[in-house]
Amino acid sequence: MPRKPIVAGNWKMYKTIPEAMALINALRSGASGISDREIVVAPPFTALAAAARALDGSGISLSAQNTCWENEGAYTGEVSPTMLKDVGCRYVIIGHSERRHIFGERDETIARKIRAALDASLQPIFCIGETLEERETGETLAVLRRQVKEGLKLIRGADMGRVVIAYEPVWAIGTGKTATNEQAQESHSFIRTLLEGLFEKNIASDLRILYGGSVKAGNVDGLMAQPDIDGVLVGGASLEADSFLRIIKFER
Repeated sequence: MPRKPIVAGNWKMYKTIPEAMALINALRSGASGISDREIVVAPPFTALAAAARALDGSGISLSAQNTCWENEGAYTGEVSPTMLKDVGCRYVIIGHSERRHIFGERDETIARKIRAALDASLQPIFCIGETLEERETGETLAVLRRQVKEGLKLIRGADMGRVVIAYEPVWAIGTGKTATNEQAQESHSFIRTLLEGLFEKNIASDLRILYGGSVKAGNVDGLMAQPDIDGVLVGGASLEADSFLRIIKFER
């Protein structure tokens, strides 16, 4: 059975509630009738409740951009998986490179967050990827191996069907640089093969692996033509309806 592609927009720290509503309304109109791919938007925490109401009945799924590893407690400033589920989220982005490199999140923390998200019936979008230095020194595959093994170490095989992986080379995020189609496919193929060794082959073959890193209208078709790329995680280009709709309507 073919893997259903996902086109996800990570809005990062952009969009007030009125701005989020305007974008959602434009996406609802422009993406109406599309059913052969899954559309996901990840607004900031402050807009999640309003976004959930605005997306109701649209077929567009709601994601958060981060979560805590606990469901409640004395964690000032944090938001729990059960809170995200309660507000209407289906997905949550975990381990994004900005969380790793700006806020110091480690593989151990990310593993706990993935486990907590699954326990709350959320689907994690688990981000991995190498820095420019790591790529230039030939460490890409070693970095991906470590991040995958450590990030998924609390996951049982049956749970992997609810996990989405996003390969985002750090050097391509927000820089305008994009991995070539061949570079992206090589990494995606490596990740899938690695998962075959960690879990069952059929789990790895069914799992969806997204590409992220300066995805835009001009490169999405080539990326989506690769056999192991099952969708895209879009940053800046998801903040404007026209550019995001063109990405949503990619052609293989």
